[in-house]
Amino acid sequence: MIRIVLYQNTNQKIAEACGKWFPRVVSDETIGLEELAAHMASHNTPYSKGAILGMLTDAAACTKELLLLGKNVKFADIAIFSLGLKVKGGAPTKENYNVGKYILGLKLRARATGELKTENLDTSIKLINLAAPATENPGNPGNPVNPVNPDDTGKDNPSGGGSQTTGGGGSQTEGGGGTTDSGTTDGGGDDNVSL
Repeated sequence: MIRIVLYQNTNQKIAEACGKWFPRVVSDETIGLEELAAHMASHNTPYSKGAILGMLTDAAACTKELLLLGKNVKFADIAIFSLGLKVKGGAPTKENYNVGKYILGLKLRARATGELKTENLDTSIKLINLAAPATENPGNPGNPVNPVNPDDTGKDNPSGGGSQTTGGGGSQTEGGGGTTDSGTTDGGGDDNVSL
């Protein structure tokens, strides 16, 4: 299940969006290559966690190498990885263009492909309330229960409020056919939508 929270846009530079509410995906944790290898090894594969970790480590290094050679790298049913540029405006003329002046750096782009495209996803989305008051952890007084994920109490949550990706296309409102289920919890209710 994909969990989302709402945030209010306060960027006054974008007048049409300022003050409006938008969703963000909430992520409890980031899984590293070692954890991914362990997860993959648990799926009745003939390869050990160590062998899988070695392949994933090499895949990451080779992906970076190929991207820096100007290639795009496609992981079937996940994403096409490519590089983009962080730029500082444009030069008034072609002759005045200077790479050092107008290019600030590189950014990694990932476009969903195959089964991961929005129109192919079969999942549900649940609106949660991150502002819900934390409750006392009965097993460890003084350490409140994580209101986002009670099983994650006391663990580091590096992602904070989740992440937002711009561009890419697709819309959560396309296609119809989803179901909506509303209930009330924590004084605000939560919404569930199946895609």
